[in-house]
Amino acid sequence: MIGISFGPQVCGDLAASSTREWLVTDGLGGYAMGTVSGLRTRRYHGLLVVAGETLASRKVGLVSLDPAVTLPSGERVRLGAHEWSSGVVDPRGFELLERFDLVDGVPRWRWRIGDVVIEREIAMAYGRPCVAVVHRLLCGGPVRLDLAAACTWRDAHGERRADGPTPQLEAVAGGAVVEGAFRLAGPDWTPEGQWWRGVHHREEAARGLNPDEDLWHAGRFSGALDEPGATVSVLAWAGDLAEEPPPATALIEAARRRNRAVVAAAKPDDPVEASLALAADAFVVRTGAGPDVVAGYPWFGAWSRDTMTAYEGLFLCTNRADEGRELLRAYAATLSEGMLANTADTGRVEYNTVDATLWFLHAVSRHVTLTGDTDLGDELLPALHAVVQAHLAGTRYGIRADPADGLITGGGTPGTALTWMDARVHGVPVTPRAGKPVEVNALWVNGLAGLAELTELTGRDATELWELHTRASGTFRARFPAPTGWLYDVVDVPAPAHPRVGAPHHDDDLLRPNQLLAWSLPYAPLQPDGAALRRVAEGLFTPLGPRSLSPDSPGFVGRHAGGPAERDSGYHQGTVWPWLVGPFVDAYRRAGLPTDGLLVGLEEHLVEFGLGSVSETADGLAPHTATGCPFQAWSVAELLRVRRPR
Repeated sequence: MIGISFGPQVCGDLAASSTREWLVTDGLGGYAMGTVSGLRTRRYHGLLVVAGETLASRKVGLVSLDPAVTLPSGERVRLGAHEWSSGVVDPRGFELLERFDLVDGVPRWRWRIGDVVIEREIAMAYGRPCVAVVHRLLCGGPVRLDLAAACTWRDAHGERRADGPTPQLEAVAGGAVVEGAFRLAGPDWTPEGQWWRGVHHREEAARGLNPDEDLWHAGRFSGALDEPGATVSVLAWAGDLAEEPPPATALIEAARRRNRAVVAAAKPDDPVEASLALAADAFVVRTGAGPDVVAGYPWFGAWSRDTMTAYEGLFLCTNRADEGRELLRAYAATLSEGMLANTADTGRVEYNTVDATLWFLHAVSRHVTLTGDTDLGDELLPALHAVVQAHLAGTRYGIRADPADGLITGGGTPGTALTWMDARVHGVPVTPRAGKPVEVNALWVNGLAGLAELTELTGRDATELWELHTRASGTFRARFPAPTGWLYDVVDVPAPAHPRVGAPHHDDDLLRPNQLLAWSLPYAPLQPDGAALRRVAEGLFTPLGPRSLSPDSPGFVGRHAGGPAERDSGYHQGTVWPWLVGPFVDAYRRAGLPTDGLLVGLEEHLVEFGLGSVSETADGLAPHTATGCPFQAWSVAELLRVRRPR
């Protein structure tokens, strides 16, 4: 894997170290997450964050373990870091960090106080909501180490205040149970029981959200570090509180072994691919219904569009086809009226996309093509044919294949945004894209051809599918090329969606990256046009991938920043989306254009934001500061996929 290591000039610089974030996961949707500095900058940061009934309904439990070292002289040195609502940062333990490393997916810090060096490592048990935190004396000493446990039990998307109920603690052997929800265990536990008021999260302030909360100082663990190699360890876990986990040191080593095995199974060709294979592992989780995909950490749960877009990179490029097979079968069971369930993150299962189901057709086709798993193809074939029939007959939101030309239309319902550009502000779509979007119809053409081949592979007649494909692809080639030299983003935009009052429809020629799928998919409707692709690259491509809108277009937003309304207004109006690098590179390759160097910026990005991973989004203007989730599934998956063409 790529080496991720920072010395004192990064660790001790709060601006640099607090914007680099680490993540370890439990394989269930829970995680531990924080920054290189140790400063919690998000409400989502914590050492034990537990998945709930849905992947997005997480609870924050153990927030931090703040170390304090008592030296032989009697001096007490605090190594933690907190920012307060007053603006003060205290303590400032990051100023004593001499090194941070991410080794085999395990984060490691080293503090130096004179000749005393103390190391901390953090890992989670796989398949269980349990975190292990190990402190080790490397040199100097003897010293005594105290660990102050700051706790809460709240929704990860919110805060808890001191004016509410006091957290309930129950003393148990070696520690305490907090709120009946999670257990702490370690050496020499001393209960405390007081509020730390006004803990500040600077990233939430920057996102226009409530940045402050109160934490409950539940108590402290203490232990002697008498000689180099001595350890003081703490465990925290939810679930079955009576079942004690293995020792913390054993869990750290088990995490290392498993991470190395995940990488080895993926058979990477170089350190970047090794890092991406391990990054991909964080998103593949197991729920009560089987395998699933977390769209992004720390706030997303499962979204079918993201899952299917990322499918090949997460499962087929990492040699996890068996898990992928199980996932595809489970998702097929959610089909209703020819549509794949989108998400349950909102608290209920929603069917509100025009493209997720078409990505599902693509994922199944790629699975069968690359694995030879014709049994799965045969099993899912009736459901896939039913998807096509539902689109021909018409389904929710007016989504249907237009009888006049065979293209998919839909999304004309007020207040809906059914493509991946789905941001809304005060209930109003920012990019409604009603009509016939270019990528939706590229996916439709691609899906018809893939399904036709799969049908013939199982010995059935596919004549009707090929006829649908021929008609749709022919219409696509006639309708989407625009006089501008690139493709229309949407054709047949209905009159209410644009200001030309009285006009029956118009075609939207804004320069967006959605057209890339018309050239990049396996059964793309168009042969790549080198001149058009270069025009697209000139207007959209950045070191972190394509912008969602060219800078010279009306409505371009170059900074993805501000409060929720401001951020959502710019979400697809110029913001960079790294996942689009996949279709971009595929289209370039198919056109015979050089691709050397196109991925350099994203590869360097692996050490800049979400360590070892790829962010959800970035600013459309230089220096393209990363935004959104620091760890995003389809961003990782598409970068891995295009580095491993199959």
